[in-house]
Amino acid sequence: MKLPGQHGLPTADDYVPGHGDPAWSARHYDLDLDYDLAPNRLRGRATIDAVAVTDGLDRLVLDLAGLDVDKVTVDGRSPKRWTTRGSRLVVSLAEPLAAGTELRVVVKYAGTPRPLVDDVHGDAGWEELEDGVIVAGQPHGAPTWFPCNDRPDDKATYRIAVTTEPGYVVVANGERTERARQGSSLRWVHEQREPMATYLATVQVGRYDVHELDGARVPVRAAVPEGTDTGDEAFAAGFGRQAEMVAAFEELFGPYPFAAYTSVVTADDLEIPLEAQGLSTFGANFLDPDWRSVRLVAHELAHQWFGNAVTLARWRDIWLHEGFACYAEWLWSERSGGDPADVHARSHHERLAESDQDLVLSDPGPGTMFDDRVYKRGALTLHALRLTVGDESFFELLRTWCERHCGGSVTTTELVALAGEVTGQDLGGLFRSWLDEPALPPLPDRPGTS
Repeated sequence: MKLPGQHGLPTADDYVPGHGDPAWSARHYDLDLDYDLAPNRLRGRATIDAVAVTDGLDRLVLDLAGLDVDKVTVDGRSPKRWTTRGSRLVVSLAEPLAAGTELRVVVKYAGTPRPLVDDVHGDAGWEELEDGVIVAGQPHGAPTWFPCNDRPDDKATYRIAVTTEPGYVVVANGERTERARQGSSLRWVHEQREPMATYLATVQVGRYDVHELDGARVPVRAAVPEGTDTGDEAFAAGFGRQAEMVAAFEELFGPYPFAAYTSVVTADDLEIPLEAQGLSTFGANFLDPDWRSVRLVAHELAHQWFGNAVTLARWRDIWLHEGFACYAEWLWSERSGGDPADVHARSHHERLAESDQDLVLSDPGPGTMFDDRVYKRGALTLHALRLTVGDESFFELLRTWCERHCGGSVTTTELVALAGEVTGQDLGGLFRSWLDEPALPPLPDRPGTS
């Protein structure tokens, strides 16, 4: 489906207008970036292996915001023409392509990257720190640093090479495969071999010490500001227990879906943590032993299963990410000696009951897709399901969901169908009341109470 978008160009998802082209799909992004920190100057070469989705494809519409395009080739030749229209790069092909035709697009570009700002979602994308860079792509920030098909259901593999000055560490998605001096600079190469949505792609540049944390089946790392004391309580309470969190979540959700996990802690304070595939980014203000910070460490880790490995196909289903990650906070509390999930659930249910009852969880609207009620009501939906079907069926459902859809894109409809399949129960009424109606339903009684 093509929705009207910016300059009459396609929109893939009406929650994020002016992004994404359903007519083609990316298979692989090879990004070769040179970055000068002081002037915030980025030069890039993006090689995109793509495939036509619709018959008669005669143009590719890519998303690229605030950067200047120098050259475009398609399969090694100049296209019929190319032009930029706002934050879109429109490439007219020499001849129409049949569905399934593969092609390689190369875009050379440069400029001063900056966050993309809109009135609905605020700012996202490439952001300068006091001494470094972060990239927060959700939901519309990917085009601030590379040309892409910016829609959540278009997953691809990635190779990200960043050349920058010595003294800085570059962290990106996937495993680091190369670090080599190149003249007076250092070149860092990361490869993300599992499929990834564009908004989850990231680059983090800073003066970091990287520590390996013992206790997990996969490598778990923390990249922290140089000189950070990883032995103090502020680090140990949350970040120091991430290997334990991985082990606990593997038991509950299934195997960790990527090769490794890295948490990046910037020297700057940040308002909220930032989710990406295979890593998460926190400000220095989250080095705090208080539960308010620890829960967010668990939350961002849980997104590796719910959001990154299993990704929404449309933004209206954001509760499939945030509700699950919020519930994982309560599960970690339960596993780590804190309050049981039921205590958290009933406390937040009381608070939500006092808030406006005008949000429909299955379609909250673009302006409220990141409203805290989406997070908490999504988690409460899962707790109501758990109380209804019992722990054995509930966690079997979570593990089956992650296993069956790993690397793919999903909808709420698919979750509801799988819940019925796994549990053998008719759960339509439960899901309708929690997902499709604005009034907050009561929580089921605890087992053994009436």
